[in-house]
Amino acid sequence: MRGILLLWLLLLTLVPAALAAPVSSNEPLKVKSDTLTADNDKKTATFEGKVVARQGEMTLYADRLVVTYSGAERDLAQIEAFGNVRILQGARLATSGHAVYEPKAARIILDGNPKVTVGDDVITGKVITYFVNEQRSVVTGGPKERVEAVIHPGGKNAGPKP
Repeated sequence: MRGILLLWLLLLTLVPAALAAPVSSNEPLKVKSDTLTADNDKKTATFEGKVVARQGEMTLYADRLVVTYSGAERDLAQIEAFGNVRILQGARLATSGHAVYEPKAARIILDGNPKVTVGDDVITGKVITYFVNEQRSVVTGGPKERVEAVIHPGGKNAGPKP
């Protein structure tokens, strides 16, 4: 279970610009929640209630974190964070209502009003998708909202650059 959450936290640090600095894998992983429910038949582990997962300088907050695994070796199938998702690392912050990590597709999807900030630099859209192996991201808008980016070129209000 520790390895699954460690992988989730490490991969979330790859969200472009907002979480570009790596998390040290030598740091212990600490997860706190009100409850943890493991269901071996459904192959899930669910952390609920004020979930806080920390490793080094990176912290993930959510109302609920669901880890789904498959096979006899308990391979990671999917991780979902629900409700008030916040990922903090130094001056970097990503927020959304929902986040999904899909290891087979090697992608992280933030939806539910996603927003990524570094200092005063901000990007928003309907969905922010990060392709882990390709180190690229796609931000899409919707029928009533467009992608918006506010980038401060240098200066004291600019966030750290990747």
